[in-house]
Amino acid sequence: MADELKVVASNRAARHDYFIDETFEAGLVLRGTEVKALRAGRAAIGEGYVYIDNGEAWLDNIHIPEYSQGTWTNHAPRRKRKLLLHHAEIDRLLIKTREKGFTIVPLRLYFVKGRAKIEIGIGRGKKQYDKRQTLREQQDNREAQRAMSLRRHD
Repeated sequence: MADELKVVASNRAARHDYFIDETFEAGLVLRGTEVKALRAGRAAIGEGYVYIDNGEAWLDNIHIPEYSQGTWTNHAPRRKRKLLLHHAEIDRLLIKTREKGFTIVPLRLYFVKGRAKIEIGIGRGKKQYDKRQTLREQQDNREAQRAMSLRRHD
């Protein structure tokens, strides 16, 4: 049986705003009510970012809303969360982010075999003309696919 992948949240704007050079899968250190809120399919990672502090990777500014059946044990929705990565991966992230123009952005949040994972990418910011070029390419591809599907039906 293949690994079941249940995507909770994705950051589509990240691929629009950045050239993603390399991606990593990281585990998350979460509290119980956070996991329950994620299993309900509720999270927003669009404004999130990753930074490295004292050899540890941290995910900040993602919004996991409070669990509706939670009591006083509920979590803070925008707290910083530790990422679980190998030291070699953290070192590679640190080296890349020291270069000009690179940042670490969360791409999607999902469950694999019952464990919450986040896909992060090393991104280089796009200029406005790069964004226009990407949109133009996507539109051309859509039109080509549409033309090919119409040709198949004739």
